[in-house]
Amino acid sequence: MLEKVVIANRGEIALRILRACHALGIKTVAVHSVADRNLKHVAMSDEAICIGPAAPRESYLNGPAIIAAAEVTDADAIHPGYGFLSENADFAEQVEQSGFVFIGPRAETIRTMGDKVEAIRAMKEAGVPCVPGSGGPLPADDMDTCRRFGREIGYPVIIKAAGGGGGRGMREVRNEAELETAVQLTRSEAQAAFGNPEVYMEKFLENPRHIEIQVLADGQGHAIHLGERDCSMQRRHQKVVEESPAPGLSAEQRERIGAVCVDACLRIGYRGAGTFEFLYQDGQFYFIEMNTRIQVEHPVTEMVTGIDLVREQLLIAGGEALRIQQSDIVMRGHAIECRINAEDPDTFMPSPGCVTTFHAPGGPGVRMETHLYSGYRVPPNYDSMIGKLICHGNDRGIALERMRVALGELIVEGVKTNIPLQLRIMADAGFRKGGQNIHYLEKRLLERKDKGIKLG
Repeated sequence: MLEKVVIANRGEIALRILRACHALGIKTVAVHSVADRNLKHVAMSDEAICIGPAAPRESYLNGPAIIAAAEVTDADAIHPGYGFLSENADFAEQVEQSGFVFIGPRAETIRTMGDKVEAIRAMKEAGVPCVPGSGGPLPADDMDTCRRFGREIGYPVIIKAAGGGGGRGMREVRNEAELETAVQLTRSEAQAAFGNPEVYMEKFLENPRHIEIQVLADGQGHAIHLGERDCSMQRRHQKVVEESPAPGLSAEQRERIGAVCVDACLRIGYRGAGTFEFLYQDGQFYFIEMNTRIQVEHPVTEMVTGIDLVREQLLIAGGEALRIQQSDIVMRGHAIECRINAEDPDTFMPSPGCVTTFHAPGGPGVRMETHLYSGYRVPPNYDSMIGKLICHGNDRGIALERMRVALGELIVEGVKTNIPLQLRIMADAGFRKGGQNIHYLEKRLLERKDKGIKLG
């Protein structure tokens, strides 16, 4: 068992990790920026160390400072949460070389899965279905080959950055006339954003859903899946609402794709929690990427399976074999998560400032994951997400009604939030029906904008 863990993150995920550590009797060290000295988990942690100014590059992305904090506090391990350095293979390698446990996969696994081209190759070898594509990086100085790929795959296609993620570094191409400009622009953006100019081509699926499979593996020859999440409610490739199980997906389909993901974990020697992300269209799954970390939306899986994913991460990192068998995983009821952001619900501009009043909702099946409190000042330096509201019910209808009531109870004053948007999504007939594709929310928002209808 680990004895002391450095929490190398902030906000609600840092608080979530702290609670899991304390439940296991593990001491915690909160590393934080100057702007985050008043975060809730900093006050609740056994020790706290300021590692730099507000700018992420000088604090939460400062690997040496985080490792130094582990050294001076005699910690055993570092938990990166999600975002920041959670999928940085070099950081994971430095952590291990410094004598600490990185709570996540091995560096070589992160490196492989972080390069989308290499990840697709690895998944194809493991038998995971992939989107038809170029099968490798597009040549930098051979547009004739790029055009040939486009004709073979069939338009529309999408150009993606090999080192991309988070919805960035991708461009849709409707015909061959647009191809050269799209490749050049995406290559330039990839170099600027990720330090890697490699791009590749895939078939652009017109009406896919975003379905992902949660896995746990101990790196000792044992892996399981914990069902799927539907994350199709997106704006600009960013998830807004997530749920589990996915509406309309059968138990047979779940078990079939889940077994493929488990087999892939065993083949690549995966360790820890991870997520296989797929586009799902016409009953077929197409692999797009693997997230080698805990996901923002992990609570919906916890609510329907009863498995504490962060607890399992900590146990696996401590060297324990996974004790949960696939037969232990039973999905009960339905769970929905709404991301709560400090942003204007119409323009989506961030809204930093002081939270003058905060009131969390309650009731059966309601879970609020947040670091907010009345008087907390939302800084302008980080992602605008300030919490996640998760509701569970015996079926999807009950979960939807509990979410509607909970959103109505949730009070965040002093900053603008996207709560009005989430309320409209919960009331939307198409969303309530279930099974909408990844373009649905964007289209609905454009329709409202065209009519001049505001949400705020």
